[in-house]
Amino acid sequence: MSASHDDGVAGIRVTKHQRQHRITKLLESRAVTSQGQLVELLAEQGVEATQTTVSRDLEDLGAVKVRLPGGDTAYALPELPVHQIAPEDHLRRVLGEWVVEVASSGNLVVLRTPPGSAHVVGSALDRSGLEAVIGTVAGDDTVLVIADEDVGGKAMADRLRAVAGFAPESKIALHQKG
Repeated sequence: MSASHDDGVAGIRVTKHQRQHRITKLLESRAVTSQGQLVELLAEQGVEATQTTVSRDLEDLGAVKVRLPGGDTAYALPELPVHQIAPEDHLRRVLGEWVVEVASSGNLVVLRTPPGSAHVVGSALDRSGLEAVIGTVAGDDTVLVIADEDVGGKAMADRLRAVAGFAPESKIALHQKG
């Protein structure tokens, strides 16, 4: 019995996407110098994978070997679009062009957009690097922004209104009902 099984961690079955997500997190958090090491790190998490499977996963993820200071090499992932930071000008343009209403409650902000546009706004926010944004959920014409509790929804809504070029206290920016 190998050491990876002696520690009581049972092998769990994960989907390809779950395994690749774990590989991504491992490559982002430490220097992984070989496929064998990656197989061992996954085993420590209870994920059984062969070196052949890991090799395919690394290829699918676009992993490349990079030289580390000191001369060793390790796997690295090219920056994925979801990890790229959108410049503030891009966020300002997207919010200014697509957000028509901003409301908040607790630590939540609701952004209204024209039908079919919410994903554009959600994606721009996800890539913006705004530290207080925990995450977004985009529907057809609505984006739910979850703000850090320490910041709160009202402060986040005010910040997003400012980035979009709205008056701070306006709830409806581009159209009025009535």
